[in-house]
Amino acid sequence: MAKIGDRVRFLNSVGGGIIRRIEGNIAYVDDDGFETPTLLRECVVVASPEVTEKKVALTQDDIKPTVKTPSVSSKPSPAAATSDLPIEETPEGEKLNVVLAYEPNDIKHLNTSTFDTYLVNDSNYYLYFTYLSRSDEANGWTTRYAGVVEPNIQVFLEEIAGADLPSMDRIALQMIAFKSDREFKLKSPIAIETALDTTKFFKLHCFRSNPYFDKEVIAIDIVTNDVPRQRMVLDSSQLEKGIKAKKAIDRPLKRPVKKQTQSRRGDRIEVDLHINELVDTTAGMSPADILNLQIDEFRKVMDANLKNKGQKIVFIHGKGEGVLRAALMKELNHRYKGHDVQDASFREFGFGATQVTI
Repeated sequence: MAKIGDRVRFLNSVGGGIIRRIEGNIAYVDDDGFETPTLLRECVVVASPEVTEKKVALTQDDIKPTVKTPSVSSKPSPAAATSDLPIEETPEGEKLNVVLAYEPNDIKHLNTSTFDTYLVNDSNYYLYFTYLSRSDEANGWTTRYAGVVEPNIQVFLEEIAGADLPSMDRIALQMIAFKSDREFKLKSPIAIETALDTTKFFKLHCFRSNPYFDKEVIAIDIVTNDVPRQRMVLDSSQLEKGIKAKKAIDRPLKRPVKKQTQSRRGDRIEVDLHINELVDTTAGMSPADILNLQIDEFRKVMDANLKNKGQKIVFIHGKGEGVLRAALMKELNHRYKGHDVQDASFREFGFGATQVTI
């Protein structure tokens, strides 16, 4: 096992250096003043601290070296990103192809598994980049990783757990492409912001094979053949249609409601969120449309009862894959904080209902 002071090389990527500190299963490897966070299991020991010290001592006794003040800048330099191995360029590598991927460490137990985050740089260019995230309720972004990735390589960014996902409703990457030792065609700086459907991390079928990975992953194409991932752009006519459609959904009389979703049992309100209780037919509706309709119904009931302190509301969501329940818990943890939340009576509803007390 590698330890602080060991000189190591990276198992699955080019580069290496001396381990300066270890936090959990992450080693921070110093290469010319630039620390690279790397999984401990990806570090291969080249020399122990004793061997390194002897080598330095021998060099100092036999040769009068040129004194070089070490850099204390936290900014990565092109020299820190390069290695002794030559970069093998390919014609297709002149176009940027960048992929962000999340790989589960235990795909058979997604509810408890952690996930490794990787950035794949399939090009002849070095990339300065930052990887950021924020929740829908946050006003600002959090930097999760900043550094340089070499050409034609993937870099490990971080390991995340299920508890980290609520803060990752949206992710962003900023990138600048360059070559350090030759002329190159200038690429425009790239800044991508996109939504991350965190419910996919708990669905087995959302992890798929990818040419860059041996295991199944959730992959997001950030840049494809020099074309960055684009946000959807709506013209004025599309925006007007969208507003009208939203108003139609928000207007109860306009919905094709099959029957009343709420019922009372004593002082308790029961709300059935099964989609067949909300609409006559789901023809033409995507899974996202269905989920949004269910969340709208949940919000309508919550908003109508926020002033009724002590009111008990049972939301019947069913067991299924747990997508709707996860969405409700997210709403209760962020939009409707401070209310008592518990599983509803198993005897009455099984595992498929959640009780909220205002």
